[in-house]
Amino acid sequence: MPSKYRIETSVVPHRLVPVSFSGVVAWEEGCLKCARCAKRQCVYKVYETRQLNPQEMRDSLDFACKNCFRCVQSCPKGLIQKAQDPRFRSLGDSYFTPEIITSLWYQAETGRIPVSGAGYGGPFSGPGFDSMWTDMSEIVRPTRDGIHGREYISTAVDLGRKPMALVFGPDGQLSSPTPPLMEIPIPVIFDKVPWSPASNGVSEAILMAAHELGTLAITWNDQLHAGEFLEKSAVVHLAMEREGLPFWAQEGIHMVEIDDSRDAISLQERLKDVNPDLVVMIRLNARKGIERRISELVRSGAEVIHLKADPWGKEMGEEPRFVLQVARQTHFHLVEAGIRDLVTLVVGGGVAMAEHMCKLIICGADAVSVDAVLLIAMECRVCSRCSQGLSCPAGLHEVEAKWGAARIRNLMGAWHNQLLEVMGAMGMRDVRRLRGEMGRAMFFEDLEREFFSRLGARV
Repeated sequence: MPSKYRIETSVVPHRLVPVSFSGVVAWEEGCLKCARCAKRQCVYKVYETRQLNPQEMRDSLDFACKNCFRCVQSCPKGLIQKAQDPRFRSLGDSYFTPEIITSLWYQAETGRIPVSGAGYGGPFSGPGFDSMWTDMSEIVRPTRDGIHGREYISTAVDLGRKPMALVFGPDGQLSSPTPPLMEIPIPVIFDKVPWSPASNGVSEAILMAAHELGTLAITWNDQLHAGEFLEKSAVVHLAMEREGLPFWAQEGIHMVEIDDSRDAISLQERLKDVNPDLVVMIRLNARKGIERRISELVRSGAEVIHLKADPWGKEMGEEPRFVLQVARQTHFHLVEAGIRDLVTLVVGGGVAMAEHMCKLIICGADAVSVDAVLLIAMECRVCSRCSQGLSCPAGLHEVEAKWGAARIRNLMGAWHNQLLEVMGAMGMRDVRRLRGEMGRAMFFEDLEREFFSRLGARV
């Protein structure tokens, strides 16, 4: 299979002792000294290779156990038990739950899709992304030999402004302007991380991973470091209050990001006067009425819009909407105005799982941006200690760039395969076709409104 259709992954071990959902409690008092001890029957040999970590005083059984429960059921005196590890519940917060964090760790380590067992064990409705379901019941024409077979599924997207029509001169030559476009092989770009201890290793790992994957990473101009991974992979965020080398002088930079302001379009024009091949992305924080501002920017010539919620998927202001609703309403607003196909819409904030990426694209995003998951791939605990000036328990300030880049590549490889699974089940062969395909989705609020509106009505 050509490399553009797959992401190569390899096992990248943890630096730290992993935190698991449960641990093994083995009582020795009362042991019958059975000839066929339940511990010796362990098919994974976890008791034979048992070790104690002296730094954290943790037994290797806590994370090596595969939860088959054979020893628990076989011990005649019931001396072996499984108990929840209290460190597991201390991970993350109400949004980045322990289950999400450990799932991301697994994907970053192995590059594989996490399997939870027989059936779906999560909520069938809830806040945020759990209020939306994807409908994959109408499989149009599955490939003869699976999603990784001879009939390839494209996950590439274009970034840039697209003309509504092409104009040709009398000689048959194209006379209408053609804005620059960039193509990335996956619909994901890496955003600036929302928190992290000071470390060149983290930022360098993100840039290196973007280069290896062929996608983009947004970074400050003063965080750039020399290296071949800068070529076509760094999106320089230009902040007017920051000083440094002119970003257009950075060799290999083809895209920049600017914050929204009254002069955003004029700044974009000045940048393109310097470098006509530069793609400019305008960053906006999600808030009430943002759809009208985006429409105004698109009519004025904006190329790429980066609509950003906070790391937990909420917009700014009172009674904030979730990023799913913001993206959906923005897409509808641009469609009704007849200008949706002019602009590339990148949406970010709260993207914590592969399914969130798929759902945002269905709700109208051309691509998504991710931030916190990049840190979690490098074993971040989402403890917020670094934002308070405290030491990082995951040691992110000591991250080695190549190790971090490999973990991020594994995570994106697992996400890429999950996107292929969704598109394959829908019979789609191009992720561009998935954008705005809301007929393939069900929303809890719509179903609730439709159901309860009938109650009490006369037939």
